[in-house]
Amino acid sequence: MNEANRGINRRQFLTKTSGLSLALAIPVSDTLSAKQLPSDITQMSATQLSAAIAGKRVRCVEVMQAYLERIHRYNPVYNAIVSMLDDDQLMQQAQRADKALDRGEYWGWMHGMPHAVKDLANAEGLESSYGSTAFAGMMPTKDSLHIARIRQQGAIFIGKTNTPEFGLGSHTYNSEFGITRNAYNPNLTAGGSSGGAAVGIATQMLPIADGSDMMGSLRNPAVFNNIIGFRPSQGRVPSPTEAGDLYYDQLSSDGPMGRNAEDTIRLLHTMAGYDSRAPLSLKDEIPPYEAFEQPALKGLRIGWMGDYESYLPMESGILDLCQSALKKLSYQGAIVENCMPDYNMDRLWQTWLTLRHWSIGAEKALYDNAEIRKQLKPETIWEMEGGFDMPAARINKAAIDRAAWYRALHRLFENFDFLALPTAQVFPFSADIHWPKSINGKTMDTYHRWMEVVIGGTLAGLPVVNVPAGFDRLGRPMGMQIIGPMGQDQQVLEFAMAYEVATSYLHQPPMLKERL
Repeated sequence: MNEANRGINRRQFLTKTSGLSLALAIPVSDTLSAKQLPSDITQMSATQLSAAIAGKRVRCVEVMQAYLERIHRYNPVYNAIVSMLDDDQLMQQAQRADKALDRGEYWGWMHGMPHAVKDLANAEGLESSYGSTAFAGMMPTKDSLHIARIRQQGAIFIGKTNTPEFGLGSHTYNSEFGITRNAYNPNLTAGGSSGGAAVGIATQMLPIADGSDMMGSLRNPAVFNNIIGFRPSQGRVPSPTEAGDLYYDQLSSDGPMGRNAEDTIRLLHTMAGYDSRAPLSLKDEIPPYEAFEQPALKGLRIGWMGDYESYLPMESGILDLCQSALKKLSYQGAIVENCMPDYNMDRLWQTWLTLRHWSIGAEKALYDNAEIRKQLKPETIWEMEGGFDMPAARINKAAIDRAAWYRALHRLFENFDFLALPTAQVFPFSADIHWPKSINGKTMDTYHRWMEVVIGGTLAGLPVVNVPAGFDRLGRPMGMQIIGPMGQDQQVLEFAMAYEVATSYLHQPPMLKERL
């Protein structure tokens, strides 16, 4: 029956029936024929893999074997996955997943799919180090909330994805596991802090991955590895804690990363949802993927903020790539106009420093432990010390300034559907340096100043998706942040669906190496 002749709107129907399990939603994609699926299991998108498993076109043991072979082949170079379980143990779990399917038990859309958890989150049965030797070998007794939700969808946890110490810094290296290397050039950085997650996806060692984002940690590694990374609206993916603040510290968010928009949407649907233990979590629901609709680009208004009128130093070529990508949207009728928030950008940076220091300074107990402090990298110590004895008046001013920034972006959304700016100020740099000391001759006065471009989305708490924007002449990836109004996560990801169709950047995989 023609879609135009249906008696009820597709989105209305699926929204009304969103209480049905995701197991009933996946068969929409399960109509894929064997000829439409890649011959190599690890080349399948997470959605294709899910459908193939549900339809018994591939067995879970075949899936696990294929991924383990790829991990053993490439992970020694790229170092994306750490703290892995033994192969025999994982194969046994895959066998149990197959037997469950044979009995008619379907655990969820991730049934039997290998999954590695970012090493800042806890998963029962997997070691957690948080990228620090101080916590090496720690064994959590329960899952973090978003990890529990992934487990409930049938994923098999194979290990962790590498992260910098406590997630601090947009370059994934630590003294416990070493450097995670860029999928497109292992001599370059993978970004961070979800660097292992991004590289795991880009190298096809993982079908999909969870991550988290305080200062671009879902966005920066996504752009450096040419994948999708999505930072949800504040409160969309709750992260309740048994101790500590539940109200004021709202800088970080867990979120999904994927090879494409569809996979990212499916994982967001799994991770998101209200939890009463997190009082500021959002109560409206993200519908299943089948309720998402790719919008027409014609008439969409995009505000291009660029480098904030030369405020941000940018490596040569970044703005050109982004603007070239936006032109592709203009050819299809999107309206792209330059815009600038009515806000002093240095004020925003000072707001960021205050709130970040204050947030990280809450971990003073680690600093006060002399044995632990000896194991911390200098940047971590600097962050902690910056938050000690901070005057309440300074925190209050930062809160007011943060609110003013939100209002400035809110005014822009009166004229634009989405706002856009680059995801990074530099292309992926050498993996052997800790951070860029300068950009175009301008000295970076902190270890994270080179990522200042991402703080706007974080401080406003708005949904932001990284979409690829192409490669420079050296083959280094770049991308854009697409920011939407508060709570409009679905609309931002629907835009990503349209962007993916209008461009071809996601279809340029890396040429992997088996040795440096």
